[in-house]
Amino acid sequence: MKAKIIGTGYELPVYEADNQYLSTLVETSDEWIRERTGIGKRRLAKEETTTSLATGAAKKALLKANVKAEEIELLIVATITSDTETPSTACRVQAELGAVHAVAFDINAACSGFLYAIHIAESFIRSGIYKKALLIGAETLSKLVDWTDRGTCVLFGDGAGAAVLAASEDGGVLAQSVGSNGEKWDVLSCMGRAINNPVHKGEKELGYLKMNGQDVFKFAVRTVPMCIEDALLKADVKAEEIDLFLLHQANQRIIQSVAKRLKQPEEKFPMNIERCANTSAASLPILLAQMEEEGRLHRGEKLVLSGFGAGLTWGACVLEW
Repeated sequence: MKAKIIGTGYELPVYEADNQYLSTLVETSDEWIRERTGIGKRRLAKEETTTSLATGAAKKALLKANVKAEEIELLIVATITSDTETPSTACRVQAELGAVHAVAFDINAACSGFLYAIHIAESFIRSGIYKKALLIGAETLSKLVDWTDRGTCVLFGDGAGAAVLAASEDGGVLAQSVGSNGEKWDVLSCMGRAINNPVHKGEKELGYLKMNGQDVFKFAVRTVPMCIEDALLKADVKAEEIDLFLLHQANQRIIQSVAKRLKQPEEKFPMNIERCANTSAASLPILLAQMEEEGRLHRGEKLVLSGFGAGLTWGACVLEW
């Protein structure tokens, strides 16, 4: 059995912050941001939470898939911005949905999180342990961003995307390639709570996202093509046979560089970064759901999903829609 995506959904916060608004917070401009990233605006949570966004995206994906919440056996949320240290966002979403038969847990692979979730769920489905899985990427990155640091605050947005995977004899995931390099953990990081107890008094202030942009860029343009090529080799599919490459929406320049390295036209690399910015683990499922909503995905097409993130982590998935 293969794992096939049978429905997607996404949820974005209501408030939209364009580049002009950010220029009132830090020394930047619409031209500066667009030229370096391709981002024009992003959604920022006000009343919304990671849990509410995840739940909203999940409900839409279930509706699209014509699957009831009680049918879901595996529920994975990929996030680095859970509303609670414990329990997991997945358990809170499970309660909201009434997915009473699901095994629910979170994973943290940063921007690669949704691909890691596919990797896990596909293994369970292929082995016959589960038949239906609900995967969600959800983030409220705005609470981790230092809004005085123009190098990072212009990059990120909030949102959630979801996909229902089901056992199928046709189509579905053909091959995957995932990896990580913990030696580079400090290239992109956000420190958690310091040790603060009766025997050791530590810092009480939580950390903000910090990034070495040049190192991340070099890593991405080198690793993502290699990862995609490895997945294509495993699937016995040529790059020319792929209809669309859906990449993590981190930076327009990175996506363009990957297209050049793969010697594929940019038209095969759809983007929503201009209106959504980088939503980390939510990036790929939001793009996937928007593409389906717009009627730009057709059954039988071959797609590549690929991304990279803190860890450092990366992944690629070849699938037949």
